Amino acid sequence: MGSFNKCIETLETCLSDAKMKKSSVEQVILVGGSTRLPKVQHMLQEFLDGKELCKSVNPDEAVAYGAAVMAAKLSGSTVKSVQDVLLHDVTPLSLGIDVLGDVLSVVIPRNTPIPTSNAKEYYTTYDNQSFIAIEVYQGERSRSTDNHLLGKFSIYEIPPAPKGVSSIMVRFEIDSDGILTVTASIESSGKMEKLVISNESGRLSKEEIDKMVNDAEKYNLEDQEFKKKAEAYNALDDCLYRMKNKIKEHRVKTSVHPEILKLMQKAIDDKAEWLEENQAASLAELYNMKVDLEFICKPLL
Repeated sequence: MGSFNKCIETLETCLSDAKMKKSSVEQVILVGGSTRLPKVQHMLQEFLDGKELCKSVNPDEAVAYGAAVMAAKLSGSTVKSVQDVLLHDVTPLSLGIDVLGDVLSVVIPRNTPIPTSNAKEYYTTYDNQSFIAIEVYQGERSRSTDNHLLGKFSIYEIPPAPKGVSSIMVRFEIDSDGILTVTASIESSGKMEKLVISNESGRLSKEEIDKMVNDAEKYNLEDQEFKKKAEAYNALDDCLYRMKNKIKEHRVKTSVHPEILKLMQKAIDDKAEWLEENQAASLAELYNMKVDLEFICKPLL
């Protein structure tokens, strides 16, 4: 039964990846020798709420025929019926970069048809940041280091500016041969750096890809918790940064009572010290600290 159940699990994954419901399936064509088994046919029909199965195609010939057409296409056959065939491939795993908090920021999601291109804008994470190290990962886990590192590069000469002002556009492009090109450009100056990753340079095997997909499902709840915690940590850090800058403004110093200013300054200092000493704080603690800080520093807002 374990082997039979895997057939249904494969179908469930297929529908989930395609973002389709069972009711959207118009026709079921049996392909592959194992679909001859009455048990497989029964389970399949049951899974698809009694939908009739198409058995007019020879399940063994279908696989061989498909392989022959693909081989002919790749070898440059001049037969028109082969030339008219369009081969589609997809990215087997998500592709993205490491951002603040060891979080994977996905630029190209898993199962995106290739060739494809997508870009995301990122901002500096501290004042006068002069360079950004870009680490490119492949995988489905929320924590960057739980995924597969494909390569890394850096972009320098970012103009001096406060945190979050300078922006860097990161573009991922995958061509029809599966070659990935990652480009980073500084928006204000136009300076650009890039990394090219071919299929041979460190990409994962089918077995490794399957393991990563299975791990993502296995650790789904743990990954969600990690991502929420990282977001809460960054939110508190950003809040502290805003308050530190606000309290220095001339308008605030002249309009807020000195005792209240002292109280707010102490709250900012205390929370900053607490955050530095409590890197492993819980989600609830981080959330409560931010709420408390915003309440005390309400005059700044």
